Amino acid sequence: MNTSGECAPAVTAILQAARDRPTPDQRVSVEPRSLPAALAAAEADGRAPVIAEVKPTSPTTERTCDDEPVHVARAMVDGGAAALSVLTEPNYFGGSLETLRRIRAAVDVPVLRKDFVLREGHLDAVEADVVLLIARFVEDLPGLLAAARDRGFQVLVETHTPAELEAALSAGADIVGVNNRDLAELEVDLATFERVVDAVPAATAANVTLIAESGITSRETVARMRRAGADGLLVGSAIMDGPVRATTERLTDVD
Repeated sequence: MNTSGECAPAVTAILQAARDRPTPDQRVSVEPRSLPAALAAAEADGRAPVIAEVKPTSPTTERTCDDEPVHVARAMVDGGAAALSVLTEPNYFGGSLETLRRIRAAVDVPVLRKDFVLREGHLDAVEADVVLLIARFVEDLPGLLAAARDRGFQVLVETHTPAELEAALSAGADIVGVNNRDLAELEVDLATFERVVDAVPAATAANVTLIAESGITSRETVARMRRAGADGLLVGSAIMDGPVRATTERLTDVD
């Protein structure tokens, strides 16, 4: 399911850069920390199950964060984040593989590698607990999902439409994200999550961890996504743009 030609120019450029990246010769093997368990533990502890994202910059912001990323990650965990997402895309998001390695070694929560993984060799770039596959951009989703699991990764399959969600479930995904941001226009609509999850049969939803992504900026939007069925909430800019620990605490506080 590759529709990159319909995307915003910035996204098309990012995808081309990802395709051109070399792939490592050595295969990784991962013993992951459980993302679903971490989200459930946060909820049991009275916290909103937030996956806080270490994102130095992005094509949708003029901001660049120069704070030491390990300090940022620890502040997020101290603020109540159930898990972390770390950008490893270097050219447009300011991420790096080394940053992910350092953060994962410094925290005890699951760490998601956020990048544009397009083929099997890309999986071997770095160890993480969870790897992101964007359904829209992956040619063979069942094959790449299986390859990731064979290495030990948990897999978050990102979708944006009911058709993409159906493709993710058909491929066997058990952690599914719904991105409220349309990569064709880079615009956010919080109703996207609500519309897309309505397409999930109730019997299937019980066996799938659903993650709401993008546009989650306040306790009100956290509550809205939770009411719609989100088991976890991926939050980046709203945390990175403010005092990191205080903003994380505000978003994870459900009282």
